[in-house]
Amino acid sequence: MTQRSLRRLAAPAMALLFACGPAFAADPYQANLGPMPLDQANNKNMLGRGDATATLEGKTLTVSGTFAGLPSSATRAHLFVGLAIGVPGTKGFDLAVTPADSGTVSGTLTLDTKQAAAFRTGKLYVQIDSQKAPTGNLWGWLLPKHFDAAAGVPQPGPWFLPQLDTPTR
Repeated sequence: MTQRSLRRLAAPAMALLFACGPAFAADPYQANLGPMPLDQANNKNMLGRGDATATLEGKTLTVSGTFAGLPSSATRAHLFVGLAIGVPGTKGFDLAVTPADSGTVSGTLTLDTKQAAAFRTGKLYVQIDSQKAPTGNLWGWLLPKHFDAAAGVPQPGPWFLPQLDTPTR
């Protein structure tokens, strides 16, 4: 093959490569924010719903979300590191939150290797505190993006927590 014919073949291949985007693009994660565990004493203070998304690019984690229906104004928001999906943990980072009964939550954070592995294995969760629930009103674990049926609609297909026990995912 001549050099000219090689260039003709290379140009479309390069265009296709760049059009497909980088192979290392961040996978989106999501959290459904719901009331923290309820008991008879606190259930009137644990109301509301929300959602959050997160992406990790390199060491930078970007979190954003919305919430509504709190019985009192939000006061703080945090990203916690749990031991496993659904298991409470220790506070890792502060997030920005709208000080109202509905609004937004957001943050851009730099994770170390251990924290990034915790994110990829579903151990990070968002928690929003409020005036009437100062130790947590809403929370939700950040998991790979998935389909959730609307409230009152049965979830189609199998419904289970993803297996995220390896940080190489």
